[in-house]
Amino acid sequence: MPTLFGKGYGNYDVRPNNFVFSFLTHVLAGVLIIVIPILLTKNPEPKIQAISVFTELSPYVLPVSAKIAGGGGGGGENLKLEASKGALPKRSDMQITPPTTHIEVDPKLAVAPTVVMPPIPMPQMPILGDLKSAQTMIASNGTGSGAGIGSGGGTGVGMGYGPGVGQGQGGGIGGGLYRVGGGVSAPRPLYDPEPEYSEEARKAKYQGTVVVRCVVGPDGRVRDIQIPRTLGMGLDEKVIQTVKTWKFEPAKKDGQAVAVMIAVEVNFHLY
Repeated sequence: MPTLFGKGYGNYDVRPNNFVFSFLTHVLAGVLIIVIPILLTKNPEPKIQAISVFTELSPYVLPVSAKIAGGGGGGGENLKLEASKGALPKRSDMQITPPTTHIEVDPKLAVAPTVVMPPIPMPQMPILGDLKSAQTMIASNGTGSGAGIGSGGGTGVGMGYGPGVGQGQGGGIGGGLYRVGGGVSAPRPLYDPEPEYSEEARKAKYQGTVVVRCVVGPDGRVRDIQIPRTLGMGLDEKVIQTVKTWKFEPAKKDGQAVAVMIAVEVNFHLY
């Protein structure tokens, strides 16, 4: 200190700049010692990235319509063998006789089998069956119930319920999920906050990827959330909790909003 103010130690040059430089260097080092650990212990933020979406489209191709197509049906005889592949019966606004793969000789009621659906061109085959089925060896009405053909319930054809055709319910055709591609646009995210790290995973410095499969409805809301690839440590629950809040501009087919199934990959990494 005497040297700083020019007193004493007469043989040494007075250099105040050295003191100031040393003082500032020690202050900076002290700040770094305090701040760096705080930055390193900050809660990590997950990174989310959309991946491929399913592109398989329903074989029941619907014509352009002013209304959203829906409905469907199904049936079966509680058999162990899935329904056989075949043509759909004639369409009708009111069903009297349900479809069947069995050919009756001299039926008691000579009324042709029908399904309740709009007039849509369909492939013609020698026997009745389910167009979606791959089973062509043995004629079968399928594993469903209630007459009809398929794996659903009712008097229609398909995996749905009712006198119609397809995955939906109550007659008509379709009603199932679309997949992006083939004229179906992808949903566009409007509100998609990132899931938070669970406290358990953060303390364990646990990292990984969660794959989410979900349905984006015509209203842009997310439903039917499934996680085929789980991660654990509370991260799956965090993802489900957050995905439920997402909002999309819905997918569209022929200019109309439709429900689609998508897959999303959520990556949790510590940085």
